Order: sequence, then C-alpha cells, then structure tokens
Amino acid sequence: MARSALLLVALIALTGWVLSYAFRTDADRHALLVSGVLATAVQLTAFGINRLVGRQKALVGWGMGAIMRGTVLALYGFIFARLLDLPLTAALVSFAVFLFASMLLESLLLAYES
Repeated sequence: MARSALLLVALIALTGWVLSYAFRTDADRHALLVSGVLATAVQLTAFGINRLVGRQKALVGWGMGAIMRGTVLALYGFIFARLLDLPLTAALVSFAVFLFASMLLESLLLAYES
C-alpha cells in the first residue's frame, strides 16, 4: 500500500504541475491543490476497497471505487467547491483529471500486483 500511495502522490503532483500551465491564477492553483488532496484521499480509499475485496472480486471493488469517485465528484462540484469558493472550472477539471489519471495507475497496480 505504501508503494501505491507514493506512486499516487507522485502522479498527482506531476499532473498538477502540468495543469498549472493552463490554470495560472492564484485561485486556480489553490483549486488545483484542494482537488489534488481530495483526489489523493478518494483514490487511497479506492485502493483500500480493492485490497479489501481481494483478487477474486476485483471487478466488484473497482466498481465500488468508481461509484465512490463519481459521487465525490458530484458532491465536490455541487457543494464543496462552492463552499470553499473555488473557481469551478479549475476545481472540477483538475479533480476529474486527477481521478482519471489515478484510475489508470490503479489498473496498472492491480494488473502487476503480486
């Protein structure tokens, strides 16, 4: 799990750095940071769900994680980003990109996990 967490943090940091070229204002970059932290927490929870259900039910665990990600994305867009007064475009685009990139990482980790 530690390797997964380290790879996830590195991936989100790299993706955030790339996104910072498109989102240049201080408010946008704050939204990137908040989205990155939230995406890391959500994805680590999804990794934990996959480990909990085991290899025999990996698809069930992945599906549960996907439902959780979609739910958090909706809640983030409708409630939390507005409460935190974040620019919605930067917050939602970055959160969705972080989740997508980390889902690709999750697929690789599941495929090569021993």
